[in-house]
Amino acid sequence: MGESTVSHLRQSFTNGGILLRTITIIALILLIVGGLNWLLVGLFQFDLVAELFGGQSAILARIVYALVGLSAIWVLFRTPTLLDRSSAFGGDMARPGGPRDPMGGHGPGRP
Repeated sequence: MGESTVSHLRQSFTNGGILLRTITIIALILLIVGGLNWLLVGLFQFDLVAELFGGQSAILARIVYALVGLSAIWVLFRTPTLLDRSSAFGGDMARPGGPRDPMGGHGPGRP
């Protein structure tokens, strides 16, 4: 592998890389789909995923359920990184002591 390829792969796997961003967007979409499916189950006892893919025990439905669960784990571990980005909330809000920090940089665990 050339140096530029290694550099490109390294960038893809960093916080700003397009690969991580793409995976995170897909995970968020799957979480929304899963949440809406649970809303339907809770309100109407209707499992849309099972209906679309041939029942809860059908392999395709189980794959969707597993992907939604894996997405939840992905987003759980990515959330601190997502919240730390200044662009996520339009400024320095996520940074302790930033202009929109309600604690003014002081709070639990902050001097």
